[in-house]
Amino acid sequence: AFSLACFNADQGQVIVVYGADYGRRDRTTCINGRPDSQLQNVSCSKPTNIVATRCNGKNTCDIRALNSVFGDPCPDIYKYLEVAYRSRQSPQLSLNNKTVNELSQTVIRAFSLACFNADQGQVIVVYGADYGRRDRTTCINGRPDSQLQNVSCSKPTNIVATRCNGKNTCDIRALNSVFGDPCPDIYKYLEVAYRCKCE
Repeated sequence: AFSLACFNADQGQVIVVYGADYGRRDRTTCINGRPDSQLQNVSCSKPTNIVATRCNGKNTCDIRALNSVFGDPCPDIYKYLEVAYRSRQSPQLSLNNKTVNELSQTVIRAFSLACFNADQGQVIVVYGADYGRRDRTTCINGRPDSQLQNVSCSKPTNIVATRCNGKNTCDIRALNSVFGDPCPDIYKYLEVAYRCKCE
């Protein structure tokens, strides 16, 4: 069991998980009190996005390395969790469709996230997503004023990160059936801050 933490959380830094593996890849890590029979398989590794799903965008994150959480890639072998992460400044999402802290920002009803250098091993890393409405100028075409009035309607969501992190491309629709309805009768959109990183 361990904690991920950003030491400058008070300055707006958040966790970004780049990769995680659950299993065993050597005979020297986490061996205290374990019989040799539980350390033999060093080709037992299961990449997982569970850590990213639970921890990305948070200041601190507690998670336990258990089969009940990650599944069991190698029965009878004592396993551990390896996580590669860093702290980054949390992007301040704005609705002016400009680049934020070198992140790509998308505001739309249905869209694809994509890494244009996917052939070089780049994948999507989502830093934040909000579903709702925060102004009267975004996604308004053909909508009556009554559907644009509530600009304090915003619901942070990790669904985009769950579906898209680690992929080269990702299609997702901004619908109540996907994200829930934070403000009934208001026309909503999805705002995503993301960037492409090498795997």
